[in-house]
Amino acid sequence: MEYCVKIERVPYEEPYHLQLLWDVSNGMQSTRFELYNNASDLLKIAKALEVFPRHPKDVFLYEIGSEREEDNFAHYFRLRAFMVSPRGQCALQIRFCNNSPLPYKHVSEFCIQLEPRDLNRLGGLFNEFSKLQSNFLAWNAKGDFLGDKWEYA
Repeated sequence: MEYCVKIERVPYEEPYHLQLLWDVSNGMQSTRFELYNNASDLLKIAKALEVFPRHPKDVFLYEIGSEREEDNFAHYFRLRAFMVSPRGQCALQIRFCNNSPLPYKHVSEFCIQLEPRDLNRLGGLFNEFSKLQSNFLAWNAKGDFLGDKWEYA
């Protein structure tokens, strides 16, 4: 299965707040969504994924918002890296909910199964992406890309 994560940065209130367009697939399922983040969050994700796993039961969790109606968030996003087996296989969980009422509700959740070195590569990409010098990130089993979206083939 061919996994991929593509993120396009749209100029917004930089350098503090980012508008990111995510396109994610595990080869069987895919999702696209728009997310607003603090720019510093990219570096938090990068630092965690670059050294994942630190131990056999390591889990990294990054969340924005809430799905609980009473919390009144515009959306919910979860990015979670965790170990699947003691031999080193891990997974990256993606969950997004736009918190809209039916019939406009959009919920996606799936995992990408991979090796720790692949997550480490993604962490390195997030590290470079956090410098806000590139507007497009692409990560998959075949390689990595940082640059302008129109340059990505």
